[in-house]
Amino acid sequence: MEDCAFCRIIKGIAPASIIYTDGKVAAIMDIQPVNPGHVLIIPKAHAAQLSKLDEETGAHMFKIAMRIAKALRHSSIKCEGIDLFLADGEAAFQEVFHVHLHVIPRFKGDGFKIKIGPNYGLKPDRKELDRIAEKIREAIR
Repeated sequence: MEDCAFCRIIKGIAPASIIYTDGKVAAIMDIQPVNPGHVLIIPKAHAAQLSKLDEETGAHMFKIAMRIAKALRHSSIKCEGIDLFLADGEAAFQEVFHVHLHVIPRFKGDGFKIKIGPNYGLKPDRKELDRIAEKIREAIR
């Protein structure tokens, strides 16, 4: 993908502050960080959506995210907590259409918030939850 920013980074065409790399993924500093230490885990093989990424690479991304999270907590970077965030699709606010997992160091008062919709807090009844669960089970098969 010639126009993909992350593919260009993986190929060494575009600059990046790389903190980890192996055969499957790279971990780079986010150029628009929520907080200092904000890292992106990106697969080396292009996949625009999570459903297009092989499960082994997806699992490996989370394994590396766990290592990065541990490193952040043991570094001198301000970090009282960690958010892992993966936007999958435009409706989920994905901006670069190459799967990437954000590892975001958090601290009290950092100002980062996730806005929730007006129906949050309204608990559906068990029948509705079961109906939705069945749809998902069918799609897994």
